[in-house]
Amino acid sequence: MATLLLLTNDTSASAEILPALELLPHQVKVAPAEATALLDAPAAEVILLDARRDLVGARSLCRLIGATGKDSPLLVIASEGGLPALSSDWGFDDLLLSTAGPAEVDVRLRLALAPLGATTTEPLIDTGPIVIDEAAYSAKLNGEQIDLTYTEFELLKYLAQHPGRVFSRQQLLSDVWGYDYYGGTRTVDVHVRRLRAKLGPEYEAVIGTVRNVGYRFVIQPERKRDHDNDVQDGDRAEEPSLAEADGS
Repeated sequence: MATLLLLTNDTSASAEILPALELLPHQVKVAPAEATALLDAPAAEVILLDARRDLVGARSLCRLIGATGKDSPLLVIASEGGLPALSSDWGFDDLLLSTAGPAEVDVRLRLALAPLGATTTEPLIDTGPIVIDEAAYSAKLNGEQIDLTYTEFELLKYLAQHPGRVFSRQQLLSDVWGYDYYGGTRTVDVHVRRLRAKLGPEYEAVIGTVRNVGYRFVIQPERKRDHDNDVQDGDRAEEPSLAEADGS
């Protein structure tokens, strides 16, 4: 978990400025996007600058922060319409679209926090039989590598990061695939089916189905007895065949 300083003149909550922050464990401190506010700004590991509405003011503040010798990486939050105005002379380290999903925001923050050329040791997500290594983009089941596509890995990681929490298909589509993804929610069902197939009959129940709601990650599942544990036959009937899906 990192401490983030969000510089903004928007009175909205930080989760409305960058919605993905609500689903990440980082601590967010807010301060006005003004030069005078920097004097009393709290310490933070990463600085986020809201440039969605005031591009001119954000550019000036970026340059000021750079000129005063910033100790933390600076990431600019921009709207898609503001992208043409951004350039290297602003002096920021990276940019985030306000519509970026949690997976993208998380990896950009991790990269910003990593010293240039350094090898970072990310904490593993250890759920018992399944161990997920975020830095290596790998997942192992009982020590054996699971062959996952990028999206399958992101879906498994996201569910494992929130054990027990139920997510609707629409939530998963927005948070894992991204707010700009226009595919249908059946895509989520297909990827869940593929994940379960790769986990095998004994461990497929770690991705539990809450009927008529969505999916959740089940910690330390019991050995599979029948299809009525966590995975309901009725919900399986709702899920499309793999042939209905597009790519990963």
